[in-house]
Amino acid sequence: MNSRRSVTGELRAPLCGMGICFECRDENQQRTCQLPFAPQVRSPRSPGIIIVGAGPAGLAAATKLRDLGLSFTVLDDNPTAGGQIWRGDLARTQTLGSDLITGTRVISIDAEARTLLLEDAERAYQLPYTKLILATGSRELFLPFPGWTLPGVFGAGGLQALVKSGLDVQGKRVIIGGTGPLLLAVAALLRKKGADVRLIAEQAPLASLSTFAKALLRRPAKLLQGAGLGWTLAGIPYRTSTWVTQAHGDESLEAVTLNTGHTEPCDYAAIGCGLVPNDELAQLAGTSPHILTAQTGDVDLATLAGTAAACRAAGHPFNEAPLTDARAFDAALRQAFTLRPELRNLAAPDTFVCRCEDVAYSRLTPWTSFRAAKLQTRCGMGPCQGRVCGPAVRFLFGWTDTSVRPPAFPARIATLAKTEGDL
Repeated sequence: MNSRRSVTGELRAPLCGMGICFECRDENQQRTCQLPFAPQVRSPRSPGIIIVGAGPAGLAAATKLRDLGLSFTVLDDNPTAGGQIWRGDLARTQTLGSDLITGTRVISIDAEARTLLLEDAERAYQLPYTKLILATGSRELFLPFPGWTLPGVFGAGGLQALVKSGLDVQGKRVIIGGTGPLLLAVAALLRKKGADVRLIAEQAPLASLSTFAKALLRRPAKLLQGAGLGWTLAGIPYRTSTWVTQAHGDESLEAVTLNTGHTEPCDYAAIGCGLVPNDELAQLAGTSPHILTAQTGDVDLATLAGTAAACRAAGHPFNEAPLTDARAFDAALRQAFTLRPELRNLAAPDTFVCRCEDVAYSRLTPWTSFRAAKLQTRCGMGPCQGRVCGPAVRFLFGWTDTSVRPPAFPARIATLAKTEGDL
């Protein structure tokens, strides 16, 4: 895995595995997790329906539009389609063919002119559209705790993504912690790949999970899926009301300590505290009839939301009942795995909250807003543009004054100066 030194000299390694955290960038500031190995580049010559995001929601939208006989283009900044859930699943993604453009970021949206400013590894160009479907998915919520910046500490989905991309975990001792069903899916993949999964630490209390389990009884497919995971994970300890409080190691992870006081040696820790939507582009685009957003959630909600967005873009009827039911299940899921208030006290005074600029917790406590913290400490002003620390400070301090301004991602100066497309 690629490693780098932070602004204060700490050794760092990948965290998110999906191009959000910028911890894997090299000397050229290239995010190595985004390096394409099979680039697909095509510039549509005429406006059409553009889908941003090639995860489950984006693929569902594309499938529906194709069924309706409509042309479209799917954009994604990852080197391959599939998102975090279907990464590497060629059966689901290869059917897009020339309708897919990978390795391409949306830098800004001109909703009035119906134009996107795009950037790939070689160039920048403007792309017009008639309808825009934003299927940008979610990212993990990372909460700071002492040692969380050590190489070897990943997001749960981050480690999952890297393993799907080829990271060898054979024989590696792994602790999985945080909250939500994702922990189980990650554990199942790691065990399949030969990892020694020592523990799954779920912060939610048993009472909450028991209530949620009763809701599963009304959804046989979900219940069957959960039973299958349970069988796959047989023998791995699953502890509720348990979370990682500290990671230990010199220049890489060696062990973690739990709130129970137990310290467990490990090579990797996969810690994910839920999901937050990648809604930056939606905020930039604003409200417009020609812009549709596919709601984030589990894979079922995402695919239904993508299909619904495609139907609305095409003016085609859509049965809302399954989507409404999926939203209800998502709400129950979020309630069951609500983060407990004790997690606000994990960070020590010298624990970095902003990984890009190495801003410690103690430097943030005097301020009462994210804007003030940015002005005084540069928290949220690094390459990830607050995607990691922004949701964290909302949970830690209740700051809600986060804002989004173009560019949506760091971009080359030549891109920002672009005034005419090369279509």
